[in-house]
Amino acid sequence: MSSSALPYRPHNHEACVTQALADARTICQQHNARLTPTRERVLELIWQSHKPLGAYDVLAVLAEDGHNAAPPTVYRALDFLQQYGLVHRIASLNAFTGCTHAGKNHNGMFLICRSCGNVLELTAPAVSSAVHTAAAEEAFRPEDVTIEVSGYCPRCASDNAHD
Repeated sequence: MSSSALPYRPHNHEACVTQALADARTICQQHNARLTPTRERVLELIWQSHKPLGAYDVLAVLAEDGHNAAPPTVYRALDFLQQYGLVHRIASLNAFTGCTHAGKNHNGMFLICRSCGNVLELTAPAVSSAVHTAAAEEAFRPEDVTIEVSGYCPRCASDNAHD
């Protein structure tokens, strides 16, 4: 995601959704994985804002759409999307956000605004390297690294409501 498309800056959000769906189709085709209409719709819902969605939020929108989906259907779709690197789970929120680096092997690092709820996936190679170096010094081999930083985005921080 370019700095001009940060979640707290105005941008063409429809372009985010369109690109995410195109990336998903390409990645699934490359892996011979089936991007079903339900999986695609779940991904689209996740990308419709920069605020993470919980599984039951997704389920509610699917029900509004007329889908007769049950919780296991949504969880399976989310598992599939995670497996192919299309979404990330934000553990502190028990919710999911779209991956801005779909198809690339990377650590998930997120800036989470406590006020507006927007999440920015951060690219910080030095942080990732430091985590892996520290783990290696302890003879530990990390398989999955996710870093979640909560605070206030520039817009919310300027509201002075968090002093």
